Amino acid sequence: MTAAMLVTMLLGFALSVSVAVSIGLGAVVGIQASHAHMLISVKEMFNALNKFPLAAIPFFILAGNLMETGGISRRLVDFAKSLVGGVQGGLPMTCVLTCMIFAAVSGSSVATTFAIGAILIPALIKAGYPVTWASALQATSAELGVIIPPSIPMILYGVAAEVSIGELFIAGFGPGVLISGALMVFVWAYCKFKGWGRHDGDGRMGVLAATWRAAWALLMPVVVLGGIYGGIFTPTEAAAVSVLYALVVGLVIYRELTLKDLVAVLRKSVISSAVIMFIIANAGLFAFLITRAGVPEAIGHWLEATLQSPHWFLLGVNAALFVIGMFIETSAAIIVLGPILAPVAAHFGVDPVHFGLIMVVNLALGMITPPFGVNLFAVCTVAKVSLDRIIRHLLPFVLVVLACLMVITYVPQLSLAARDLVYAR
Repeated sequence: MTAAMLVTMLLGFALSVSVAVSIGLGAVVGIQASHAHMLISVKEMFNALNKFPLAAIPFFILAGNLMETGGISRRLVDFAKSLVGGVQGGLPMTCVLTCMIFAAVSGSSVATTFAIGAILIPALIKAGYPVTWASALQATSAELGVIIPPSIPMILYGVAAEVSIGELFIAGFGPGVLISGALMVFVWAYCKFKGWGRHDGDGRMGVLAATWRAAWALLMPVVVLGGIYGGIFTPTEAAAVSVLYALVVGLVIYRELTLKDLVAVLRKSVISSAVIMFIIANAGLFAFLITRAGVPEAIGHWLEATLQSPHWFLLGVNAALFVIGMFIETSAAIIVLGPILAPVAAHFGVDPVHFGLIMVVNLALGMITPPFGVNLFAVCTVAKVSLDRIIRHLLPFVLVVLACLMVITYVPQLSLAARDLVYAR
């Protein structure tokens, strides 16, 4: 049964069938092969979606789209440029820093790609940067959307592996800052080497002026994350608060968001949310069937027998997740693999929150690696460039993130220090 399910799913991927449909078809084949009743599919798909924390996903997507349309994104770009735009290569560094700030309220890498890429890719091209390099940079920087909390994949891992979402959020700051810093240092050095960006500081605002202009935009992460860690509202409720805040700022304060714009924003958000929820429903059914067949237990025993130490286990898992992330969408991979791998990691003494960060950062790499990197497709749409032209520029960025992943994997305190400090009180 399991072999038939996997073959069907992989065949769907090979034939360019959508991820959700491929997973669902594999699950249907599994039901038929095990002679189970098809009503199981309805029950388990409903159970996969019937989780309160999942309500945060459509709200965070809507908040990101409201920020893009309501002028919040542009002000964040001006603020980031005022901080780092004065050096050679400052414009690419602005891209990374803006994505980091935007990620603190959007929770989605695709939303970050569209919202920030629509502003910065044309600016980078105008400043003389190759369109393909600018696109690769934007796709990589937008990956921070799922690493800096709040993060949709962290919510999914928390639900799937029964781990505190609040702890995952606070543990995500260390890895997020590490990757952001590494990317900024890399693009600064690369621009120095190439001789790009000598005039990146032209036309930038002063720090005080940019901060004042972006004050309401910068207050948004403080409200959302401060409310979560202050115990005022849950991460799920924070998603709704972020929507309300973006709506008020865009409509009333900045007045760049109109009632007419809301129709397009809502339509775009509904479509994005429906795609993710459809993946979750199908992946939930798939995970139920392979769990019923004893696959997780078998994998756990194999890993325990083959990888005798935590260090080898983490290395093996990272290698496997990197390959899996290239072919399976991040949300689906977390929902399917989270319940399987988290107990095995616990057996090796790996903290479940630390392991969640490893999974999220690793699988987020799948968003910028062919053939199914969603950030790549998004940035190709924004920059109007073909995927094959971007790939060669991606390799250095992927290597930088991989190096950060190894640090995150083998220095657990990078993720857990803030968590332990907050939750020890």
